[in-house]
Amino acid sequence: MQLSKEAVLAKLNAVSKNTLMETLNIEVIDFGDDFLIAKMPVNSRVYQPEGVLHGGATVALAESVGGFASHIFLDNDNFIIRGIEITANHVKSVKDGYIYAKAKFLHKGRTTQLLEIRVTDDNNDLISFCKLSTISLPKK
Repeated sequence: MQLSKEAVLAKLNAVSKNTLMETLNIEVIDFGDDFLIAKMPVNSRVYQPEGVLHGGATVALAESVGGFASHIFLDNDNFIIRGIEITANHVKSVKDGYIYAKAKFLHKGRTTQLLEIRVTDDNNDLISFCKLSTISLPKK
């Protein structure tokens, strides 16, 4: 039996309880055949001292959305997926609203994967461009 989109989203968001994703209020909001999108509110909880979005919070969102994408698009029954490298280019600052991270696979190999994660604001302006490398390790 295949789960509905709503059931998959609910399941993905349920695993965030008592994690960094819950602390940052990251919520998975959509996915399709080749993408997954999550959002995070921008407020004082994710600011740097100058009152704008902290780059580390942006990277946490990017790695989270990449992990969620790996969870639904890769073989998690037989493998565990771990991030091994993430890069981020921050191009614009944000003070409020939401940011949205959209993950897409650039390479989906048996052992390593490469994801592109575009982080945008409420106006769909690019905030950060991230790349995440992951590795699939056999479960023991």
